[in-house]
Amino acid sequence: MRRLHTCLAMLTTAMTAVVSLLFGTVPSATALQLTTIRGGTVLYAATGAQCVVGFNATGNGVFYGVMVGHCSGTHTTTWYADAARTVQVGVTAGASFPIDDYGVVRYTSSLLNLPGDIALGGGVYQDITGVASPAVGQSLCHVGRTSGVHCGKVTAVNATVNYSEGTVYGLVRSTTCAEAGDTGAPAYSGTLAVGFLVGAGGNCTSGGVSYHQPVAEVMSHFGLTVY
Repeated sequence: MRRLHTCLAMLTTAMTAVVSLLFGTVPSATALQLTTIRGGTVLYAATGAQCVVGFNATGNGVFYGVMVGHCSGTHTTTWYADAARTVQVGVTAGASFPIDDYGVVRYTSSLLNLPGDIALGGGVYQDITGVASPAVGQSLCHVGRTSGVHCGKVTAVNATVNYSEGTVYGLVRSTTCAEAGDTGAPAYSGTLAVGFLVGAGGNCTSGGVSYHQPVAEVMSHFGLTVY
């Protein structure tokens, strides 16, 4: 009888394990923790820099984040999802500054959730379905890390800005206001990606102008597409 009880116990345990597997209730199963990075997400560099992802993109089955060039660093720059720099997410794959002002981070972690939208704040997201080559008079919005969402009109498509490091050409100028800390803000028109904020004058109280690196140039140079 003792042996029979033992066999019954083993059978019951085995049946419980089968039921657990079928219904996903295995206590020892642990879910993989994914880190979400989308347009508007801040990444932290090993150098101490903090840069905003403008848009996620893909090319040849590899995923990238596009951002400001004067922030993205060199090809050896490593990026993390947290300020403590414990969750590594990628490395800089290319950058141009001055002349242009863009950088591309290649995501290297398999534990990333990389939606193609951008965060507008308050749990609201803007889907991005394509890339726009902006025209004068076109409406444009950007979402800044400091000031949030602001909209305006494109006033120039081949603007030039002079920095101490050199001149940047071919920028989009708009009446969209910005505040200190908004650098890198993804700029969009409807569901189309336009660029990301690389410079500004004035503020959102008295008004001002913003300069955006066109994202179409970056996508063309690296053979990438938004999704």
